[in-house]
Amino acid sequence: MRILVIGSGGREHALCWAIAASPLCDQLYCAPGNPGIAKEASCVPIAATDSDAILTFAKQEKIDFVIVGPEAPLVAGLVDKCEAVGIAAFGPSAAAAALEGSKGFTKDLCAKYGIPTARYARFADPTAAKAYLRAEGAPIVVKADGLAAGKGVTVAMTLSEAEAAIDEALIANRFGAAGAEVVIEEFLEGEEASFFVLSDGQHALPLASAQEHKRVFDGDKGPNTGGMGAYSPAPCVTPAIADEVMARIIRPTLDGMAQDGRPYKGVLYAGLMLTATGPQLIEYNVRFGDPECQVLLPRLKSDLLPALLASRDGVLKDFDLRWRDEAALGVVLAAQGYPDDPLRGSEIRGLEAAAASDPRVQIFHAGTTRVGEKLLADGGRVLNIVALGNTLAEARDRAYAVIDRIDWPEGFCRRDIGWRALQS
Repeated sequence: MRILVIGSGGREHALCWAIAASPLCDQLYCAPGNPGIAKEASCVPIAATDSDAILTFAKQEKIDFVIVGPEAPLVAGLVDKCEAVGIAAFGPSAAAAALEGSKGFTKDLCAKYGIPTARYARFADPTAAKAYLRAEGAPIVVKADGLAAGKGVTVAMTLSEAEAAIDEALIANRFGAAGAEVVIEEFLEGEEASFFVLSDGQHALPLASAQEHKRVFDGDKGPNTGGMGAYSPAPCVTPAIADEVMARIIRPTLDGMAQDGRPYKGVLYAGLMLTATGPQLIEYNVRFGDPECQVLLPRLKSDLLPALLASRDGVLKDFDLRWRDEAALGVVLAAQGYPDDPLRGSEIRGLEAAAASDPRVQIFHAGTTRVGEKLLADGGRVLNIVALGNTLAEARDRAYAVIDRIDWPEGFCRRDIGWRALQS
């Protein structure tokens, strides 16, 4: 098969790494890709959101299967456009991608089908939003309704923080159209976990569990980010909890979406809060998590490609995947200034030697560029260092040992990835 992966981050590097290993893959392209992906695939300088150029390239190169990594092209309908011209594609339609494209849509779906989630209200008017805030009190959560690249969520511990988040979205227009409406939610207490399933529109195949670290600094301090690290499996997602999530959250969502004429195909990522009264849905993402994808795929023993094809073709019913017993832990190396204004252009040295120092460690590029022989940081989250280990502690030690070999003074990482599971 001739395959095209869309995207340029750590998630897409992990996808390309897994797909390149499939005996079904004859030729692999990635648009636009990155210097790490270039070792697995032929990178094509086409933006992930340039659907016309992607379709032209896919027709020209006789692509058999397009795999869409990030959320923006999914919400914009790239899968629909591929399928309309006879090119098979993995991911949800634009109608189904509303699960991530609009937080308000998802909350309304939960209300309609009795899916456990935080109490909420939707507002486009800042005065009404603030009146609701004062009635509810803090702590409380304020979210931009649309896609805001992981930056549109404020977990406000005080009313003034919550009011500032409303002003940012509805008055200062910080998130553009994505923040034209906000969802205000009840603050949920518990442990967060990430739960992934593949869906073919009818059937759902659960994947391994994972847990990520959203806050930028050690001890879960500082602002939320796109994710500073992750590990799999997540001990807090017991088999009983996984069964409950499937029965009370995933299954009703997929049934409800099909009933509403928006059948969901692709990977569905449920962000969960494990509360004292059971798991509740925080939000849905309509693609593999980043950085969770980078710890899931090294644990996958089965070939990923047939599973993605089965999801697209509607034949997941009798499908199964096998997972390694080992744990995987991934640490994000970010550029100084992330998540607000990351420093770009600093040189990263010693990466090849660091990568070669441990065969059970994989380095995925997330925000890098090459200028001549130099590898430079070109984003907020720049590298993912992912280790396998017989235990989570062993995986953690391997990952940090490799990080300590990388010469990049302008980068930083959290030093406590996996602390929840290692503490218990």
